[in-house]
Amino acid sequence: MPTESLQFAREFATRLEPRGAEIEAARRVPDDIIRELREHGIFRLCIPGSLGGREAPALETLRVIEEIARADGSTAWVVMVGCTTAILSGYLEDHWAKEIYGSNPGVITAGATAPTGQARQVEGGIEVTGRWQWGSGCHHADWLLGGSLLVGEDGELVRDPDGAPHHLLPIFAAEQVDILDTWYVHGMAGSGSTDFQVEKVFVPDGRWIRFGVSQPRLSGLYQFPLLGFLGLGVCSISLGLARRAIDELVELAGAKVPTASTRTLASRSYVQSAVAEAEAAVRSARALLGEAVESAWQAATAGDPLSVDHRLQLRLATTNASRQSAKAVDLMYDAAGGTSVYDRSPLSRIFRDMHVATQHIMVAPSTYELVGRVFLGLETDTTLL
Repeated sequence: MPTESLQFAREFATRLEPRGAEIEAARRVPDDIIRELREHGIFRLCIPGSLGGREAPALETLRVIEEIARADGSTAWVVMVGCTTAILSGYLEDHWAKEIYGSNPGVITAGATAPTGQARQVEGGIEVTGRWQWGSGCHHADWLLGGSLLVGEDGELVRDPDGAPHHLLPIFAAEQVDILDTWYVHGMAGSGSTDFQVEKVFVPDGRWIRFGVSQPRLSGLYQFPLLGFLGLGVCSISLGLARRAIDELVELAGAKVPTASTRTLASRSYVQSAVAEAEAAVRSARALLGEAVESAWQAATAGDPLSVDHRLQLRLATTNASRQSAKAVDLMYDAAGGTSVYDRSPLSRIFRDMHVATQHIMVAPSTYELVGRVFLGLETDTTLL
């Protein structure tokens, strides 16, 4: 039986789908859509039950994201960022976890982990200055995180004895952040993934963690790696986009009679092969992803840290799902012929959105090299998993 959240996502998608062009043109998700998602607790899927969240199983959250992506990739991207950044709720000290994630039932977090900011130690916390790209959903966020490197009074990086810099994830209140107007793109335009910045903003102790060093305080969902869970969200969007592309092509092919032909597009053998190949690509990728997530979930809910093998399988399934989904979309885009080049065609927007999603670093083709090295028994830096 579908969960309450999944049932809502499916019903919500039927009303969201007709608004795709509107969302793309606005370059952000409209407030009424975000308000409905807040009210139905979609942004609380990854917040602990102790804070009033749903603390949903990992696969449930990914399926909700996928369903929303079938209707609109940009809206799904904002949902994905809100859910995946909420994993921080399992890392923060109790006071700040409650302040950020427990006091506002509709809270949305967003931000960027890339350390393009600088943080200096000051009395009671850190002072941060920086600018970040890819601020998806920042227009709606109540709190934003911005990856920063800790520097000393001399401006030099603070490092551990082994030379590792201190990569921090400070969390800013929305009123501390300036949102810039830089998001002019050909795909995922409605995600509002614009730049944002802060200037000498104070972040008190406890409202930041050290990336890769701070450990989760809770088990279950919070044992999933921060970036790894983000990657799972990205590929779930890709799966949703691919499913929609196949559905659109099937509907089009049954009605369209190509120029200089008396038969429908569906009667052409290359279209039949393309649909079958796309179905196989998406279904097999989705199955592999589900297998990897469920295996990791069993370990995480048993209270065990995820092993290197679990993280390896998650990364492989993540990249595979993204790449196979892109293949399926390309097949459908090509099979549709000239129809797909017009903005009025959903296939046009799906194609653009997909080829922005594939540019995310967490689904980069280089993942195959990393995973392949481990499979071959070669010395590999698995901290990147």
